[in-house]
Formats: sequence, structure tokens, C-alpha cells
Amino acid sequence: MSASIEDLFVHNRAWAAQMERDRPGFFTALLSQQKPRYMWIGCSDSRVPANQITGLEPGEVFVHRNVANVVVPTDLNCLSTIQYAVDQLQVEHLMVVGHYGCGGVLAALDGTRVGLADNWIRHVTDVRDRHRDLLASVEPQWRHDVLCELNAIEQVVNVAQTTVMLDAWGRGQKVTLHGWCYGLKDGLINDMHMSVESTEGLDAIYRAAIAGVAAVRRQ
Repeated sequence: MSASIEDLFVHNRAWAAQMERDRPGFFTALLSQQKPRYMWIGCSDSRVPANQITGLEPGEVFVHRNVANVVVPTDLNCLSTIQYAVDQLQVEHLMVVGHYGCGGVLAALDGTRVGLADNWIRHVTDVRDRHRDLLASVEPQWRHDVLCELNAIEQVVNVAQTTVMLDAWGRGQKVTLHGWCYGLKDGLINDMHMSVESTEGLDAIYRAAIAGVAAVRRQ
């Protein structure tokens, strides 16, 4: 075992001991229940940790991550996680969170081949193609940021159209979807104003969110 791996165990033990000193019973309380109000669907990027960004404790946010925070109906891993969060944990808010500086989105924007992940990134390429005119109207240095935002919005639509959400909303369950984008340079979350509580009015909310992206003055 390398020294670097051994360091992780050392850090883990130090962290666990510190937590127990500062907050006696912390781990016992975690064992007793998992009732998060939130689900976070984000990018696998190691610089985007859901709990730290939102200031939430372990057990307060249910997380699914993949390259470029994509949600597609053929991804049973993601859909199963969403179903567990919605049906079993009864989360109240589900956030799809992109981030500026996303490598997967950049690969889709530039048409860069990265390997097996090209097949996955193709979903983001579809977003790029759908909004080709909007992207062309933006100064080149901002197109990456814009595609990150558009991708988050599009993935909220994809979540809204899953059988999981259709069933939950159909039985009157209160779950709101949100589209956000996180900034690596300042640590701030940018609300894309893509918040959806049902399929009713989805198209109007979507069009307004896209228009909002187009209207931003970037400098």
C-alpha cells in the first residue's frame, strides 16, 4: 500500500476522532436515520462536493454524480437513484447542478475526442446542437459557460420527463426540480431559474430559462 493511500486512513481516523470530540454522538445519530430533503445530481468533477458547497451535513443530501451531470432515460443507475430518493426518502427538492469549467461540456463544445466517454458526452453534444444559434451569438470566450448553463437546464427537463417524476407528481407528491450552475472561481451557485413542480407549464418555464441565459450580459 502506497504512502499516499495510507495517508487517507490517517486523515480518516483523525477526522472521525475530531468529529466525535466536537459533536459527541454524531455517528450514532447518522446510523439512526437517513431523511434528506434534497437530492443533488452533479458532475463527477472532484472540485464540486455537494455537501460542502451547500453547507449541508452528511445525511442531509442524497447525491448522484456522473460526467457532465447528464440524465438520460437509458441510464438505469441514475434513474434508480432518483426513484429511491423520491419514492423511499421522500426528498422535497432535486437539483441538477452543472459547473463552469466542466471538462465534459468543453469536450462537447469543441468536438474533442476523449475516449469511451465520447458516447456519454454525445448527450451534451445534442444540447450544443439544439442551441447552436444561441451559442453562435455569444462571444467565443463565454460559450463554454453558456453551454454549462444550457446543459443544466436541459437535464432538468429530462428529469421531469422520467417515469419516476411523472408517477410521483401523478400521485400528488411535492417534489420540485431545480437547475443550477456552480462557479469554481468563486464558489457560488448560479440559479438558472429552471424550477419545476410538475409537467404543467414545463415548456414555458424552459423557454424562459433559455431566454434568461441568452439575456445575460457577460464580461
